[in-house]
Amino acid sequence: MNALIPFLSWWRTIRTRDREIVEALVDPAHHGPSAELRSALRAWGGLHYWSRIDGIDRLVLITPLVAPQRERWWLHGVLFLATFLTVWMSGALLTGSSLPLAFPFHLDYARAPEILGEMWSELTRMPAGLGFAMALMAILLAHESGHYIWARRYGLNASPPYFLPAPPVVNFIGTFGAFIRLRSQVVDRRQLMDVGAAGPWAGFVVAVIALIAGLLRSQLVAEIGPSSQFVMLAELQVYLGDSPIFAALRERLVGEGTVLLHPLAFAGWLGLFVTTLNLLPLGQLDGGHVLYALLGRRQGVVSTVALVGLLVLGYVVGREVSPWIAWFWWLWAGLILMVGRGRVVHPSVLEPHRPLPAGRKLLGVATMVLFIATFSPVPIYPIW
Repeated sequence: MNALIPFLSWWRTIRTRDREIVEALVDPAHHGPSAELRSALRAWGGLHYWSRIDGIDRLVLITPLVAPQRERWWLHGVLFLATFLTVWMSGALLTGSSLPLAFPFHLDYARAPEILGEMWSELTRMPAGLGFAMALMAILLAHESGHYIWARRYGLNASPPYFLPAPPVVNFIGTFGAFIRLRSQVVDRRQLMDVGAAGPWAGFVVAVIALIAGLLRSQLVAEIGPSSQFVMLAELQVYLGDSPIFAALRERLVGEGTVLLHPLAFAGWLGLFVTTLNLLPLGQLDGGHVLYALLGRRQGVVSTVALVGLLVLGYVVGREVSPWIAWFWWLWAGLILMVGRGRVVHPSVLEPHRPLPAGRKLLGVATMVLFIATFSPVPIYPIW
């Protein structure tokens, strides 16, 4: 930091338990920045970015105060592989496999090696199931990597992604998703916007690629059901809801009618659904991050209205479609409240009054539009 002082005309310092953050005005002689300042920043080696506030460019410098935390990469790798396996099993069921769904809950353990061998043989005979697993895991990995990369870009202490496996008998898609832990407090609303929006956008891009590839392999059928698309889960027909972007791509690439989705298309549909769930403008979901970055303290009012809207949505679709759908939205609302300890108001950042740059405001609005484009009020129709 001392080597940069000659280039600065004013600065102030904020210290947290793991970082020192300096917000500075650069001397007019080195605006641009000058070649000398660029060279000094490279030699300094810390993290920095420029933030335009009230028409003035300010330099933000971030210096770690503690050694990087040693991550248990082995644990993240094991969870990733376990989740890949359970998602692969779900993909095999989508392609007509007869895998023993009850494994390992109802198992003759004397025959465990034999059953595991049969399962592996069954999995390897289902290439479409492997494609489903690769696509869905790529979507989840892209989403969490978006958060992780931008958090590290700002010097935030973030964990690698934790993947959550789920046997198909518990969850028919094979996973409860993934998450990262953010151990540092976010400095300002720009950082919150970038970290919060990066995940949904990265996952969305991969989901659209999988969706297009899958829809081109899907087929129109004579089946008439409660929705325009369905997947086969073993011998069950599972009808899926529409979002604006999914409906547009389906009609463009497949045509009008009822569509039996290829497993790749189902992975893309799940990617859109994960995006919309994360972008609900509530609490500390990605949508809550983006909304707080856009509105500051006013986020609490909008999030309260959104929570009431989610409860009303559950009541309406529960009455019109099935109580099962109502419970889905109500349980999701309850989970959000539990994580937020009964609150939907986003915690403050260190510098809440530092304004959001104009470019980030556009990003926030675009992200809210993405939420609308991927939202499906009835995501899945009952299968019983």
